[in-house]
Order: sequence, then C-alpha cells, then structure tokens
Amino acid sequence: MGKVGVKLAVGCAVAACVVASVMVGRRVRRKRAWRRVVRVLEELEEGCATPVGRLRQVVDAMAVEMHAGLVSEGGSKLKMLLTFVHNLPSGSEKGTYYALDLGGTYFRILRVQLGGQRSAVIGQDVDRRPIPQHLLTGTSEVLFDFIASSLKDFVEREENVSERIPSERRELGFTFSFPVKQTSSSSGILIKWTKGFVIEDMVGRDVSECLQQAISKKGLDMRVNVLINDTVGTLAVGHYHDEDTVAAVIIGTGTNACYLERADAIIKCQRLLTMPGDLVVNMEWGNFWSSHLPRTSYDNDLDADSPNPYDQGFEKMISGMYLGDIVRRVILRMSEELDVFGLVSSKLHVPFILRTPLMAAMHEDDTPDFREVAKILRDTLEFSEIPLNVRKLVVRVCDVVTCRAARLAAAGIVGILKKIGRDGSGGIASGKNECASRSEMRRTVVAVEGGLYTNYTLFREYLNEAMTQILGEEIAPNVIIKVMEDGSGIGAALLAASHSTSSVDTVQIP
Repeated sequence: MGKVGVKLAVGCAVAACVVASVMVGRRVRRKRAWRRVVRVLEELEEGCATPVGRLRQVVDAMAVEMHAGLVSEGGSKLKMLLTFVHNLPSGSEKGTYYALDLGGTYFRILRVQLGGQRSAVIGQDVDRRPIPQHLLTGTSEVLFDFIASSLKDFVEREENVSERIPSERRELGFTFSFPVKQTSSSSGILIKWTKGFVIEDMVGRDVSECLQQAISKKGLDMRVNVLINDTVGTLAVGHYHDEDTVAAVIIGTGTNACYLERADAIIKCQRLLTMPGDLVVNMEWGNFWSSHLPRTSYDNDLDADSPNPYDQGFEKMISGMYLGDIVRRVILRMSEELDVFGLVSSKLHVPFILRTPLMAAMHEDDTPDFREVAKILRDTLEFSEIPLNVRKLVVRVCDVVTCRAARLAAAGIVGILKKIGRDGSGGIASGKNECASRSEMRRTVVAVEGGLYTNYTLFREYLNEAMTQILGEEIAPNVIIKVMEDGSGIGAALLAASHSTSSVDTVQIP
C-alpha cells in the first residue's frame, strides 16, 4: 500500500472514530434527557400522591371548614349558603309541575307529571331554546319577557286544557345557575352575571320576582315557588328516588355539593330560621382549600394564569374544566426536557386546548399501540411522530392527574358525611343528638351527577375505591353513591311539587 493509501486509510479511520464518538455522545445525551423526562413524571407522582392517611386529613379539614362556615359569614373558604329549602320530595307528590332551567346561553322548559308514588315520574315534556345574542347584554325586562313568552307558548302547546282544573294554579321550579344570595326558598338576589351575560340593571334584584312579573304580564297563571341551583336539584332527584339520600355532588365541568343540615347547627342564620328540622345547605365546595391538598407547580401555574387566582382551589384540582389543562402543562414541561414529541407546535402552549374528554379518551385507550393517544396528540396538538414509549408516558400522566382528582373528590364526600355523623366516626359537634356510633351506622346515599363521574370509567373507579379505603370495610357498605340525571330540570319540578301549598312533608335526618 502506498503512502497515499495509508493516509487515506488513516483518514477514514479517524473520521469513523469521530462519527462514532458523535453518535455515542448523542445517545448518552438523549438517555440523560430521557431520564429527566422520566423524572418529571416521578415528581408528578410524588406531588400528586394521595395515600389514605392524607385523604383522611382532607376529610377532617373539610368537616372543620364546613362547621366554621356555618358559624359565621366569612369564617371559612366554604360559603355554606342557606337555601331555605326544607321540604325535599318524599315520593307522595302528585300532579303536573313545571321547571325552568336557565344556566347559560340556552334555557330549558320542562313539564313533569308525578304519579304520587316514589320514583313515579309518569311523563315529561322538554323544550330547549337558545337565548338570542342581543338579549345577553340588554335589559332584564326584555330578557324575562322573552323567557315568559316562550314559557307561555310551551304551556299552551303541551297542556291539555280539558284535563286541567281551572282553580289549580301552575307551579314552577326555577333553576338559576348564576351567583345568587338566597333570601327564601323562592327568592334570591343576583350578585353578578357570568357566562357571557351583562345585564347591569338586573344585578341586586330578585330574580324570581323579575320572572314572576314577566309571567303575570303574559296572563299566565303560574307561580314561581322555588329557586335553586343544579346541585340542590340533584339532591331533590336523589331523595325522590331514595329517602336515605342526604347529600348531592356534581362532578362535571364544574363541581359543587350540598347536603341536609340540622337547622340548629346553622348558627350564623339562627335569627332567620323560623322552623326546626333540616335545611339544604349549598356548600360551594369548589372553593375549599387546605394545606393537606397535594398541590404541584402545575396547579400553581394554572391558578396564576386563571381569571380567578387564589379562588376555587378545590375545583381546579378535581373538575373537568381543568384536568386536561394540567396534563397539557405536564406534557409541555416534558417537551422542554427532550424533543420526545418531535417538532412541538405552538398549540401545546395554548391553555385548555387539551380538553378533559380528550384526556379521558387517551387515558382509557386500550389498543396495544395506543393509537388513540397518537391520534389525539396529532390532531389536537399537531405532534408529528410519537414513539410508543412516549405514548405510554402520556397515559401515565393522565392516570396520575385523574387518580388524584377522583380520590380528593372522594375525601370531600366523606368530609360531608363526617360533618353529619354518617361516616361511622361520630362526626363533629354541630347539633343535638348528632353523634352516631359504628353500631348505629345507617344506610346513607349520596346522589352524584356530572359527566366526569358518569362517563369517565377510570375516574369513577378511583373515586369508589377511595371511598372504601377511607371509610373502611366495615362502614363502606352502608354508603351508596347513586347516579342521578337532570337535577336542574326534573329536580326543579320535584321541588316545585314538594314546596307546593298542597304538598308539605318535612324531611329530617335521624
């Protein structure tokens, strides 16, 4: 071999060594970066951990905050609002009742026929209508005139006049899902509008009175005899079907809870209460907070970026509005450590682009290659190629976030039961004869509504599992979670019936 050949061979060898060295270096750096990505997951798992001991601390904190909120206004992060609703449906209600559900840019009108026996809803008619855009920023008179006109049209279309006794006045339950200060079971003052409504002359006025005036102007013989929110409606539906129902929880896009409380335990409203027995308390539990809640940097960032920082802390950890965005933030953090998602588009930086139903679909993807995960990441976040190990990583992130949410929701529910002495522990002092020993533990039903629980199988399984772990094997069989439907519609009609002048049946917790 000549000198030229030797030099060429040496040059090739050097080049090969350089290439090999570069490739090895890249593999080493990629492995290190992958370890950092895995560490992001491990830190998330540690930050979201909800061992039973911690959940029981959340239970205790919820019960204590409930008690504090009943003692004085502003005494707790929980508002513990008095609804003045004291007659829950007993099953004996009979007749035809109406409901109006106004909670967004659509409203519903329902006509419900009750048969006089528990669970005997023998017929119902429903009409769903949009609210014209210009009415969202108009006047209260124009808005309620439109609603009353629609209500009158519905009544005249659905009602068989020949079957109606002329002396009977129609009765209506009004579900109004906006912030209201309740002044009686049938009246409340609007605090502020949300969901795109900006009707300034309505703020500070009684919403039931505005509706009643509009109905009267239309010549419609109908009385607004109960004003509620959707959570109270869910409790009404639950109690109508099962008399052991003592609380209701909505876990969907948003979340809230209400329950039956002894009147003598509502210390801050003693001068307003004129009757003994039990009243429904609207907790507004989305605003619950405790140092025992497992909060992460992703929760802190989401809260800081929200329109209401330092508010609705519990809701931001457990409700469908936020879970998908927590997952998006974790994925974004991982992508900053390593280009495991290929070329990351700007869409990953868009808040709430990954909605919770999409997150749930990825979480529950049971295909061998997680093709649904890949499709959602590609279609929603515009990722190009996602390796199988990365798809598995994303599913694990969804699992951690969902598991934490479900288990915290379970702790919140047990907190309510602890407050009223239905968790087997004897509860906390809040009224006369409220402590119950384990031997006296009674069947207790919690009504649940909302797509996060009803449609998300893994969320539901995690919640039910946590309920059993917290309560223990001895007590858990006595606590039943029942899925309810349409508390805002049928629940309002049922409460119109139970608060009718011809139907009075006081409910009490033994």
